[in-house]
Amino acid sequence: MQQIFRFLARYRYFILFLLLEFIAFFFTVQSHSYHKSKFINSANNITGGIYKKANSIGEFFNLKEENKRLLEENTQLKNLISLESFGQDSISKISIDTSNFFRRYQFSSAKIYNNNYSSRNNYLLINKGLKDGVYPEMGVVNSKGIVGVTKSVSKNYATVISVLNKYSQINVKLKNNDHFGTLSWDGKDYRTLQLLDLPRQAIIKVGDTVITGGKSTIFPEGIMVGTIKDFEKTNTTFKTININLFNDMSSLSNVNIITNLHKEEIQQLEESNNE
Repeated sequence: MQQIFRFLARYRYFILFLLLEFIAFFFTVQSHSYHKSKFINSANNITGGIYKKANSIGEFFNLKEENKRLLEENTQLKNLISLESFGQDSISKISIDTSNFFRRYQFSSAKIYNNNYSSRNNYLLINKGLKDGVYPEMGVVNSKGIVGVTKSVSKNYATVISVLNKYSQINVKLKNNDHFGTLSWDGKDYRTLQLLDLPRQAIIKVGDTVITGGKSTIFPEGIMVGTIKDFEKTNTTFKTININLFNDMSSLSNVNIITNLHKEEIQQLEESNNE
């Protein structure tokens, strides 16, 4: 306390000067409209800059929550796209009727907790499980394309067989001519997969787009896979067809799990035919 009194006593004239300057400035601003408007504009600029900086800092710390919100919105959009509308009249019904009659595929969001891509048989771990409606043999994708298929599922988590796995065999097709084949991986380059069993009469060229074929109950038709990188053909068959993936399998974070709501019905019909 004594130090404060000493400080005031030592700088009393300077403090008095500042006080008088403030009083003079206050009355000048109050009595002159021009000075008042300039002061208000300057104050708004200063406070606006402060609020802008504060907002930027707040947005930085809220990025995680914002990304989560965007992922949920993206999932909702995918669900909306998957509604099978029948003309313009049915589009208006979508908002009030989301029964299985109008919907075949449903998307739910998940986050990857562990991602392997350097071994021969790679798996991923996601933070969704049985309590979230996740079961084995469900397709996993992201905004760039296919990721894999769920395998083992616990209450809160699930493992995913990556497309970078020798046991991964996914039905795909060429986008431009509808010839079907099987997507596989030779275990060499995580950026390049192979297209097998393509009919020899198929006409292909480097850069052609490959998408999912929709011939299974796991992936819907039309999900992006990659483009043809190069190929080798003999007189009777394709020897190798290399595919550049759209996805960077070494950098995965948020994914969507695909539920085929008609899967059980399709499987029951197929089983009845085999009896």
